[in-house]
Amino acid sequence: MSRARLNLFIEPEHARRLNELAIKKGVSKSSIVAVALASWLSATSGEQRDTATAKRLDRLSRQFERLERDQNILIETVALYVRYYLTVSTPVPEAHQEAARAQGRVRFSQFIEQLGRRVQKGRHLLDEVCMEASVEPSTPADGTEREAPQ
Repeated sequence: MSRARLNLFIEPEHARRLNELAIKKGVSKSSIVAVALASWLSATSGEQRDTATAKRLDRLSRQFERLERDQNILIETVALYVRYYLTVSTPVPEAHQEAARAQGRVRFSQFIEQLGRRVQKGRHLLDEVCMEASVEPSTPADGTEREAPQ
């Protein structure tokens, strides 16, 4: 196979880095430039790379949209619960407030421990509630099914 000889002008920093790479890899500078040029000129590899990048970006966009939707649902759920709780709960008399605070600290500690266990096991309360009520949990937008609770 014959080759065409070219005289190229490149930046001094690029020339230094090319020389270091050739020494490190034990190959000629010409072979490094030839491989880089072939990769650059290859339309199929560039198109494949662009297609793969576009697919990855699309998948990330869908995941982000699901996260945003789930976050909005969570915010609405907590806000609705807080409003309901504040509406129906009766104030604690002054004489019982210290006992109520102590009981609240114990309950909160239990809540945090239970939350930690559930997160560690990957269990979802929504799945359990839907199973108990014989309701199918909603399928995520990507069409995948959630794992059944253990």
